[in-house]
Amino acid sequence: MNAPRLPRLSLAAYDDLQNIQDGCEVGMSDRVDSHRSIPINGYAASIVTPPLSGAKPPLPHQSRFRNNVISTAKYTMYTFLPKFLFEQFRRYSNIFFLFVAIMQQIPGVSPTGRFTTAVPLAFILMVSALKEIIEDFKRHVEDRSINRSKVLALRSSPSAPPGSRRAWVELQWADVVVGDFLKIDSGRFFPADMILISSSEPERMCYIETANLDGETNLKVRQAPKDLPTWMESEKLDELRGTVNCELPNRHLYEFNGSICLEQVVKGITSTKTIAVNNDAVLLRGAILKNTDWVYGFVIYTGHESKLMMNSTAPPLKRSTVDKITNKQITMMGIILVVISLISAISSQIWNHGAVDVVWYVPKAKYANFGLDFLTFVILYNNLIPISLQVALEVVRYIQASFINQDMEMYHAETDTHANARTSNLNEELGEVKYIFSDKTGTLTCNIMEFKRCSIGGRMFGHAETGVDPQEIRALLTKKDALAKQIMDFFTLVAVCHTVVPEISASECDEEITYQAASPDEGALVKGAAHLGFVFTRRKPAECAIEIFGEPRIYQILNVIDFTSARKRMSIVVRAPDGRILIMCKGADTMIYERLSANNDPHLTATVLEHLEVFASDGLRTLCLAAAEVSPAFYEEWRVQFEEASSAIHQREERVAEVANRIEQNLMLYGASAIEDRLQDGVPDTIADLLRANIKVWVLTGDKQETAINIGYSTRLLSAEMELVVVNEATLDNTRACVSKHLNERRAQLAAPENQLGLIIDGKSLKHALDASVLLEFVELALAVKCVICCRVSPMQKAEIVQMVRTQRPHTVTLAIGDGANDVAMIQAAHVGVGISGMEGLQAACSSDYSIAQFRFLRRLLFVHGAWNHNRLCKLILYSFHKNVCLYVIEMWFAIYSGWSGQTLFERWTIAMYNVIFTALPPLAIGLFDRTCSAETRMAFPELYRPDQSEVSLNRKTFWVWIIDSVYHSLVLYFMTMFLIDQDVAWSHGRDGGYLVMGNICYTYVVVTVSLKAGLTINAWSWPVHAAIWGSILLWFLSLVTYANVWPYLPVGAEMAGIDRMVLSSGLFWFGLILIPITALLLDLVFEIVRRTLFKTLAMSIRESEIENEEPIPLPNAKLRLNETARLIRSVFRPLPRPTPTEPPECSRQDVEMKHGYAFSAEEHGVVSQGEIVRHADSTRQKPKGQ
Repeated sequence: MNAPRLPRLSLAAYDDLQNIQDGCEVGMSDRVDSHRSIPINGYAASIVTPPLSGAKPPLPHQSRFRNNVISTAKYTMYTFLPKFLFEQFRRYSNIFFLFVAIMQQIPGVSPTGRFTTAVPLAFILMVSALKEIIEDFKRHVEDRSINRSKVLALRSSPSAPPGSRRAWVELQWADVVVGDFLKIDSGRFFPADMILISSSEPERMCYIETANLDGETNLKVRQAPKDLPTWMESEKLDELRGTVNCELPNRHLYEFNGSICLEQVVKGITSTKTIAVNNDAVLLRGAILKNTDWVYGFVIYTGHESKLMMNSTAPPLKRSTVDKITNKQITMMGIILVVISLISAISSQIWNHGAVDVVWYVPKAKYANFGLDFLTFVILYNNLIPISLQVALEVVRYIQASFINQDMEMYHAETDTHANARTSNLNEELGEVKYIFSDKTGTLTCNIMEFKRCSIGGRMFGHAETGVDPQEIRALLTKKDALAKQIMDFFTLVAVCHTVVPEISASECDEEITYQAASPDEGALVKGAAHLGFVFTRRKPAECAIEIFGEPRIYQILNVIDFTSARKRMSIVVRAPDGRILIMCKGADTMIYERLSANNDPHLTATVLEHLEVFASDGLRTLCLAAAEVSPAFYEEWRVQFEEASSAIHQREERVAEVANRIEQNLMLYGASAIEDRLQDGVPDTIADLLRANIKVWVLTGDKQETAINIGYSTRLLSAEMELVVVNEATLDNTRACVSKHLNERRAQLAAPENQLGLIIDGKSLKHALDASVLLEFVELALAVKCVICCRVSPMQKAEIVQMVRTQRPHTVTLAIGDGANDVAMIQAAHVGVGISGMEGLQAACSSDYSIAQFRFLRRLLFVHGAWNHNRLCKLILYSFHKNVCLYVIEMWFAIYSGWSGQTLFERWTIAMYNVIFTALPPLAIGLFDRTCSAETRMAFPELYRPDQSEVSLNRKTFWVWIIDSVYHSLVLYFMTMFLIDQDVAWSHGRDGGYLVMGNICYTYVVVTVSLKAGLTINAWSWPVHAAIWGSILLWFLSLVTYANVWPYLPVGAEMAGIDRMVLSSGLFWFGLILIPITALLLDLVFEIVRRTLFKTLAMSIRESEIENEEPIPLPNAKLRLNETARLIRSVFRPLPRPTPTEPPECSRQDVEMKHGYAFSAEEHGVVSQGEIVRHADSTRQKPKGQ
């Protein structure tokens, strides 16, 4: 057996080629440095690459290419510690506590001990690290499931057939390397970027679906380079020798330039043949092979060098708005802490200098001690910034995430998919979303099209739910009247006028026909016709066979005129079984009606237009169908002109369109079809509720403008009352002029808070709109309209749009939702990214912050979990600061009476345990169980999501109101306690208790007051709330009794010995326990009563109705004191009058098409035209199996 001859390249040469790819300095020219060279069947691909667990390392030149492992995780084993610490110490509070913990190690400085800060800080970091590890582990698991997907690669194998060293070996995606030959079967994803070598289809074509890349639903045709030899068997691939030269990895999805240099041996002489390769032969990772049994591909880019991953960005470390605000307020608290520490240190110096001659035991003060005094007071007051806050936030967020994961209302039974919170750091961000950016395909729609309704002979057929009834059609055809002929002509045209290719698979019972359609619209029409008895059965290069209720008919295909966006129609010229030549045409109503014969019935044409409006109002995609008979003489003359135009070198498209227009005349209208682009369940209701919640919804899709607008209507994002502002320009100057014109003409409308304007912009115009000279006006226009639809946008443009809104509206929260890998950049650019665990793979879900199975679950995720979590965490943060300020400001009041000595009023371990034990439960209860109203009510009233209906919002004003309130509480608690035992005799035996007795009495009042403050803050009193509030108070009393009696049994708390008996035996203590907390909280109670009476919001009214077990419906009759509130309630519950749509005096062609629902998806300017596909297709030919 002769071994295959290796390419004439040495291993050193391979290394040089790789150095070129890596941009290394090897003395090559700049032109060469911009390319990479990949040997075909060279040493690199002639061995079996070891799997992930294998011991063999890759070869030297292989290792210079990126492997095919992808990762969406935030951390690795090596980067976890630095990244985690960086993330943690972005929080100013952690930096501050680290500083305090270090300062406490200086002897004689800390009044509270050495480890009272270091231990809680270490605990905080450990809890946070554990949470991050658990969440990132989930990402690694999902990444691993993708990396371990299987694919067939041509590798060395003992089972190779005779005469060959290699066979198809099943590998994991992670083990695919550059230079591999892969075999991909129908319905499978491409694991890497490849050049198409061969396929099962004629002319080595294949169909791919790129919805996962660009959002387009129509299938695209790819074709192997024409000059490549047609090799099908693996042993032939093994003989291929040469080099593939291509660009360095880049993110341009629609561009590729490369070449294949093949070695050829003719009569013993070796020569090289260079074959150009462009994007028409490239199969990108993330695309799916459709309607093609198999393809062979040569891998050129892998892993993070694939175009899909190049369009993704590194997983960002996102922080919530609440975290950012908290950071700012912590900074302010830190400044205040420094100021009062300075004041205290200065006061200490002044007091000591004044008291040295009066109080003999006070040492003479030294100015050198000022720095130590300052540090003492910093440590004494350091807990003005609550160290327990981060622990409470981490624990609460993690449990909140588990609530999301376990919510059965967001469980999708069909796919057995739960909602999944992949991070818990953004839970509260879900409660303040202002902008939602949504993908279309697979997110709003199911990517399934069905023929639903039609208009024939002035009569409308079909229903939105059931479609057209076959029995009704069959019954009408038996009548042999004019309508029967119109129905026959209509569905015959549907069954013949298309570029669909049938595939016949023999089953045990009968032959089954499946249709391969590059256009999903054509596929839906052909399937719909077959369901009604007009079955497309066979296609040959020059004929189309159909069966009408079992009767065969053959139409000879003469010419196919492709669909283009400019023509907005597709036509086919056929010779009917009776010998007549017919031109059959389908397309936009504007294009068809311009070409109708004067012999058409005016009543019929008007009725069809009415039906089109009905179809469009239901969100259906419409096409008009017409045909005309052509004389043989005219056809022969036209055919010559058409062939000349089709082969023209210059202006081919324009010339073809001009010639096509000559035959597409004098058409007779057959009717109109209506196709449903099936939406996911609940999408229209969800979008309607999002709009009621005052959330702006933008749809960003790679689909065509007509399709995007059609979906806008079907999802109810657009309505008949809305005026559409369309920006569809090709140049920067035209885009600038268009945006400026729309902005100036509609300034009054845009200024209205509830305008009825929708903006439609395509990818080319968007590129210009984001230019600095247009950006400000475009932003003003886009942010003022009610909704925006961006079509034909690339993945990076989606991210740029999100970033634009974030930049221009820095204080609003954005959310991006999608299901495909083309949505990853957008998802990562938004404040919150939501992935749909759909049919397009898990790339979006893996890169998201939250994943759900259906778009409709977004409503519950935001309105219930988001709103609850936002209110809960805002309250938790405010309450945490409140309880700390309340206790630790008392130390400052005490310092006034202790000569600014730095002496603590409270025992040091009771200070340390204040946040960790005695007041740890109320924040958790607030963060986990508080709620304004039930989940059902929140779902029923989306208006409750609006910011003005939020019970509490974390901002500067609210924060400092709470801080002032806590300072007031500290004043009441300290000075009333001091006055209570002012005479120093609090017990019947006359014994003086000392400062620790006063400290423990005051401490008890503080614990009771802050616990009851939590009770005033919480709305929902469930049993965990009761346990947290009353349990905290009880826990302090038990701890007091225990701690006061452990000495001398344990060597701690000697100064606390017997304190419990002194405190609990005092009648003044029990009197104060009732009087002082009530006095402190009285102002809060009055404030709350006034707020709920005079400043009642919609949320408060609904809550009152819930408490009274009443339906919230009668709310408009509630007697509210504020007219604004009354108006808001009336606007919620009173149905708005539906404005009567007014027809503008003159409608543009585009406006008419939008009104009539025209939409059609098909690939344009593909490597293989639809006409060529029809001419080469032969459904009777057996396809090669491939090996």
